[in-house]
Amino acid sequence: MAQVISHSRRLRDTPFTPGVEAAGVKAYTVYNRMLLPTVFEDVEYDYHHLKEHVQVWDVSVERQIELNGPDAARLMQMLTPRDLRKMQSDQCHYVPIVDERGKMLNDPVAIKHSDTRWWISIADSDLLFWVKGLALGAGLDVNVFEPDVSPLAVQGPKSGALMERVFGPEVHDIRFFRQIRLAFLDTSFIVARSGYSKQGGYEIYVEGSQHGMPLWETLFKVGEDLNVRPGCPNLIERIESGLLSYGNDMTMDNTPLECGLGKFCKPAEGLEHIGREALALEAAQGPARQIRAISILGEPLSHARTGWPLTKDGAQVGQVTSAAWSPDFQTNVSIGMVDAGHWNPGTELIVKTPQGHREARVQVRFWN
Repeated sequence: MAQVISHSRRLRDTPFTPGVEAAGVKAYTVYNRMLLPTVFEDVEYDYHHLKEHVQVWDVSVERQIELNGPDAARLMQMLTPRDLRKMQSDQCHYVPIVDERGKMLNDPVAIKHSDTRWWISIADSDLLFWVKGLALGAGLDVNVFEPDVSPLAVQGPKSGALMERVFGPEVHDIRFFRQIRLAFLDTSFIVARSGYSKQGGYEIYVEGSQHGMPLWETLFKVGEDLNVRPGCPNLIERIESGLLSYGNDMTMDNTPLECGLGKFCKPAEGLEHIGREALALEAAQGPARQIRAISILGEPLSHARTGWPLTKDGAQVGQVTSAAWSPDFQTNVSIGMVDAGHWNPGTELIVKTPQGHREARVQVRFWN
């Protein structure tokens, strides 16, 4: 029997849901209390299309937390161990957010509009409550809220051509992880050179839900000859690319150093942020485990719905957190958290999958 998601006011549609449903979406997941498409044709077909053409993704689930007020910059720095003091107003920064123990609460992208206005584009979590609590507890002069902003991603090798037809040639001047405001009809949106794939692309931060479908329809109308299709973050492509999923590959049990994000956590003199002491201690001692790319031998495996234990000589030394068969690389590609002493490239391990024990090997790097 096919399983369905029951809709209610607790599970919000997005500004693009009419377009997504008309396009024949086949599966959703729930993310930040909203619907996130996961399949249109099938995962492998969507994967090949993403690598060859251009897709439009409804990623409204990347909800924004706005910090607005005189103390916005101070609060933003308290949240992350990444030094933001030299961040410019057209930049987007990947910012691990940690608690007082240095554990990951989220791995969002911060967008700086000015010293007094920031957006935090979050992964799946209740981070809004943490940020509001910090602001209140510290007595900061800042308003913390979720604005009516819904990201729409345009991804794939033809993304630049499609975006130029809608926003003009200025899109080609946007540097990676930079953003500018561009006109659309009688309004304008922040457009960033970013996205949850390694195929190149943009994210459009649609301010005002009423503008969602006009933008969606325009992109598909002007992109017919580019073979534009609706899409979504693709499991196979993101694993090949080493793009981590908060809640899957890293959770509140992990630190940024365990997740390979140490370059964003270098303590700086005078930097005020939560978890500073815990991260400094871990940096001095070294992480006890760390994310690695792992190939799994044998026939194609189904995707990992739970962690698959990794063992060496019968003892567990980690777990596979995401896995998929890669048509391009003809192997099962996966992301795993592996204990120190067992994460060196070439290390051979055994992974316990629902389809039996398989040989696995730690890779030098991810595939893309």
